[in-house]
Order: sequence, then C-alpha cells, then structure tokens
Amino acid sequence: MSTTHFGFESVDEKDKARHVRGVFDSVASKYDVMNDLMSGGLHRAWKAYTVMVANLREGSKVLDIAGGTGDLALAFSKKVGSTGEVVHTDINEAMLRVGRSRLIDKGVLLPTLVCDAEHLPFPDAHFDVVSVAFGLRNMTHKDQALREMCRVLKPGGRLLVLEFSRVAKPLTKAYDWYSFKVLPTLGKLVAGDDASYRYLAESIRMHPSQDELKLLMKQCGFGHVDYHNMTGGIVALHVGIKC
Repeated sequence: MSTTHFGFESVDEKDKARHVRGVFDSVASKYDVMNDLMSGGLHRAWKAYTVMVANLREGSKVLDIAGGTGDLALAFSKKVGSTGEVVHTDINEAMLRVGRSRLIDKGVLLPTLVCDAEHLPFPDAHFDVVSVAFGLRNMTHKDQALREMCRVLKPGGRLLVLEFSRVAKPLTKAYDWYSFKVLPTLGKLVAGDDASYRYLAESIRMHPSQDELKLLMKQCGFGHVDYHNMTGGIVALHVGIKC
C-alpha cells in the first residue's frame, strides 16, 4: 500500500482524493465568506496580481484548474473577450456548482467541467495559460498534475500556480498561532466545521516550499520558472513557461 499525506495524517494514496472531496463538500457554501474572513480580504489582491501576471489578450485560451467558486475564471473571461476561451474546472462538484451559479448570476456562462488535474481531458498544446489557485497542495501526485498542465499548454504558454507557501521566519510564530488556533475556531463559528480548516493549516505545512516547488516544476517540463512572494511569503505565485 502506497501512502501519502492528508494534512499531518498518512492515508492510502487511493483515499486522499475522497478525503479532500469531503473537506470541500463541507465548506463549499461558506467558502467565499471564509476566504474573506481568513485573509482579511487579501485573497482578492493575490488573485488580482495573478490576473495581471497572466497578461491575457483578446482571444487567449485559458484553463482554470481547481477553479472552485470562479473568481479567477470570471476575471480571465473579462480579459479574453468574446473570441477567447476560459474553461472552468474542479475535481469537486459541490465547489464547481457554487462557482457556476455565481458566474451565471453575473451573466457569464463558461464551459464548466468536473475533472482531475492528474488526467486532464484536453488535447496537447491547446491553452495559452493554465492557472491553479490554492489547489495544487491538495493533489495526490503533484508531479503528474504538473506534467499534465505542461502538456496542454502551447509552447511559450504559462502556468500560474497561486498557493500558500513558507512565511518569512520573523512571522512564523504568529502565523502558526493564527493557523492552528484562530482558523479552526473561525471555521467552526462560520462554517460549522473546524476540522476542515485544521486540515487547511496542516496541508500548507506539507506543501513544498517556494524553491522546492520551483524545482519540481522544472522537473515536470517547464523551461523557466520564477516565483513572487506576497504578504511575507504567506502566498507565492509561481510562473512556469513551457519552452
């Protein structure tokens, strides 16, 4: 039996996706409210910076992986215009339903698909940009997912990975206190689920550091990779170029 991590817990590789699905099934309806509360609204700035770095043009083709409630998909759709394409995907149907409803409420109808990032149902060299925001750390085989993202990108295309990362050392104690004391309490009060937000804090600690993820992306086919720390390294945006 091969095992992997689910937060600080070891689980069978075959069971991780089910555990992760349970987390997001539980929090889907309160996901956006909790994002605002947890980050003090900063997640909006992190995503806006990601959209700026994407540097999309009219007619660009974009794949939004782990697109959840649709924040990035909506922003991307405004950039690519009527001649472009934004495909909104997530492995979790509950999250995707919330996102699709939000997009429709705003008058935006995008191709929406439940799919596994480790087995993307798209042809080679199809997209100009692939994005994954706060989703990579939940994937069982990150290397396989990254190779799939590279495969579906056109030569010269960009992968944008927005993810929680390693904070600057002076912030470590305060960040740990907030992560393991405040977040679960907030999750229990607002979403009625402290365990899922405890998993969130644990999964961040198990995710590769900035430099480790940069190396992994290079090993998975990206010719050039750089990253940009935000908010003292709480979040990092990795940009990989397919050469």
